[in-house]
Amino acid sequence: MKPIRVLIADDSALARELITSILSMDTQVRVIGEAINGREAIEKTRELKPDIVTMDIEMPVMNGIEAIEHIMATNAVPILVVTTQSDAHTAYTAVSKGALDLLPKPDVNLDSAHEFIKRVKLLSQIKVITHIGGKRALQKSPEPPRSLGLDKNTDRIIAIASSTGGPHALSTILSRLPKKFPCPVVIAQHIPDGFVKSLADWLSKESNLHLTVAEHGKSLEAGAVYLSPSEQHMEVDSAKRISLVGRSPRDIYHPSCDLLLSSVARVFGNKSVGVILTGMGSDGAAGMTAIQRAGGITIAQNEATSVIFGMNRVAIEGGGISRVLPIGEIGSDIIRILSR
Repeated sequence: MKPIRVLIADDSALARELITSILSMDTQVRVIGEAINGREAIEKTRELKPDIVTMDIEMPVMNGIEAIEHIMATNAVPILVVTTQSDAHTAYTAVSKGALDLLPKPDVNLDSAHEFIKRVKLLSQIKVITHIGGKRALQKSPEPPRSLGLDKNTDRIIAIASSTGGPHALSTILSRLPKKFPCPVVIAQHIPDGFVKSLADWLSKESNLHLTVAEHGKSLEAGAVYLSPSEQHMEVDSAKRISLVGRSPRDIYHPSCDLLLSSVARVFGNKSVGVILTGMGSDGAAGMTAIQRAGGITIAQNEATSVIFGMNRVAIEGGGISRVLPIGEIGSDIIRILSR
């Protein structure tokens, strides 16, 4: 079996040494080169043809964003952004330019070496496509209607679960929804601690809706999108308010998709629409089944448009999905459901 070939792009010698040390723990992974700026990353990607690039954002000569855009337009390769929380806002621009996922530098350490190696190996297997002009090729979709012609209705709800590859999938769905959306939208997206506000800000630019980080005790409002913080899990209580609950050290996923979806099933029953998107693991599958059993509608992103066909695959195979759609059609399908 051929080793996975990794190029590390970071202007910090300490960071490059740490990443190299961690990856060298696995015999199936080999670091084939290092770059200290974005221009060098472009050149070495072209010359060495790595299976994956780990990319910092702030680098001299050329930053990571410019490098990602150039690489994805000329020599497309899986890219994992490894950066500081201070660059969180910029990091989601990297996702829009073609990066697959991101990690904060503090999470790359010897204690979490196994998880980092696992992520590098998994992302390296993903077949990426050239991004013309630095943008992902997406299925063409009509512009969202200005309004659904429906009154505001907090008896209905859209609940979305996503993980790796989710930010871009979420932006695709939210950009298809009209400004005067008739019901609330709640989202659990697996995300590193400290990055949720930046994700909310980035998604707000991609959406016509009012998007905010969820706050404990807030009543759900029609037309608003609530994004769960990663430091806590989000649920919906019987009074249709947001309830944030503490995280346990044993929790694998944060925030939990299953907790959110299951609470939506309990409170909204057959008035709920559950959506599960791209991502690693199985989080959300049980919650989607709960929504389906409560009489709600469940939608899964299909394999062809998923960065990682994981969470959604488990949900489909578990029988908890009503329909399977390409990411470019999910927003339109939600509109059709609410218009009936």
